[in-house]
Amino acid sequence: MIPLAVFEAIIDASGVAPRIEAMLPIGVRHRQLRVRALLAGMMLSQADHRPAHLTRVRDVLAALPEPDQVRLGVTEDWKGGPHLLTYRQTEYTFGLVADALAKDEPDGLPSGPLQRICDDLLEASIPEQFKDASASLAVDWTDLESFSRPPPHGTSDCADPEASWGHRKNNLLRSEDELFYGYYFSAGIMMREENGPPVPESARRATLSSCRQDPVRAFAPVLTAMPAHGIPLGDILDDSGYAHRDASAWATPLRQAGAQLVQDLHPHDRGPKGTHHGAIIANGNLYCPQTPRPLLGLGPLARTATPDQAAGHDAQTAELARYKLGRLTADDPDGYHRVQCPAAMGKIRCPLRPASMQLDRDRPEILTPPEHPQACCTQQTLTVPPDVLAKTAQKHDYPSAAWRRSYARRTGAERGFATAKDPATNDISRGWCRLMGLTPLMLFTTTLLIVRNQRILAAWNARQQDNQHRAAKGLPPKTRRRRRKTPTSPAVTAMPP
Repeated sequence: MIPLAVFEAIIDASGVAPRIEAMLPIGVRHRQLRVRALLAGMMLSQADHRPAHLTRVRDVLAALPEPDQVRLGVTEDWKGGPHLLTYRQTEYTFGLVADALAKDEPDGLPSGPLQRICDDLLEASIPEQFKDASASLAVDWTDLESFSRPPPHGTSDCADPEASWGHRKNNLLRSEDELFYGYYFSAGIMMREENGPPVPESARRATLSSCRQDPVRAFAPVLTAMPAHGIPLGDILDDSGYAHRDASAWATPLRQAGAQLVQDLHPHDRGPKGTHHGAIIANGNLYCPQTPRPLLGLGPLARTATPDQAAGHDAQTAELARYKLGRLTADDPDGYHRVQCPAAMGKIRCPLRPASMQLDRDRPEILTPPEHPQACCTQQTLTVPPDVLAKTAQKHDYPSAAWRRSYARRTGAERGFATAKDPATNDISRGWCRLMGLTPLMLFTTTLLIVRNQRILAAWNARQQDNQHRAAKGLPPKTRRRRRKTPTSPAVTAMPP
């Protein structure tokens, strides 16, 4: 079990306890349970594999050694003698905190103070030596069911009015989504930089939103607020559920905050999508009007592809890159940048650019240039407004080998939710928390992620020590055994008749 001192250090480093205390009303009677002790009890209950019940919080505080109970105020001297914290006192303090951090008119999104307090707690759970180790985040959302039963058909009254119906993947053979009643749980998991050393995959940011709210729009402000607190944004790894949103909801604010997107494009966003001054808009880039159509229709490499198929796919994406208009400038303050014809940059041969015909014949050649060339073929450079590629532009050409290697880091988000939903630790299925409303759920979810971060860090340190011992003996680091099954694996190969 994680020691109490670790959680106390996190709470003190975040500075949230005195801030919350200042928000609480001053009662006539002395309140025995302080916010600092309440937060410590919530973390201890999650570290002890207990459900997020206030009775469990009180029990874990009452089970502490006597000196810790006295120091945290769990035991106090009353007129009749020592008094041990009761459940009603625990419920009272938690209710004050939840009311102070909730919105006056709930709308399914966390209040500003609640989000900032949860952000500070999560940030304080990351050790100093790893805070600057990576700026890359893998983001995703998952389901978090409410303990409340949904309202009967045709009504809107239930115990948790902030919750709503949402969709989740059922992981069954059929592809249909499954309905659930509750909230969307979004998180950003730290991942290593491209070609950088591994880092502990800690949850750095998280939020909760009602299913009637868009989880992408709910999480974007959480990430864009990080640079203002001295935490730069690097690569943001996300799937097509984020990329398919309109640019103002996700891509534009993140780029303005300094992030670089590495994302999978939705099938509706792949391939040619119009032109800009004659140049073909496809997969977040501008291409020569005479680019072969099969190259523009390339999709991501299948997970079951063989090495030969991967090599052929990479050769095609490299050929496609030759037809791409090359960027000459970075984005100006208004988001405009300039690009140049690939023939003028020496990547292909084209009769419309006589100097390019002197290049080596190993480059692609435009055999039938357009009869009426447009601006992309006649001008020396071309200005690209920010709205042309705002939705699909990203760090690497899609779906190149560089994009595939970088995007492979996004699986860290899946591992983050898997550890949070592991029945062996904290199973956040329905009934894990029986409190109603977004604020209580988000407070307990944040403490769960803090405990998860400490477990990931402990496993990381143990693995590093083991690698050091193996290196001292001249042995290579221990590698993880891959368990992925392919269609040709013996376990899934059909038996002969």
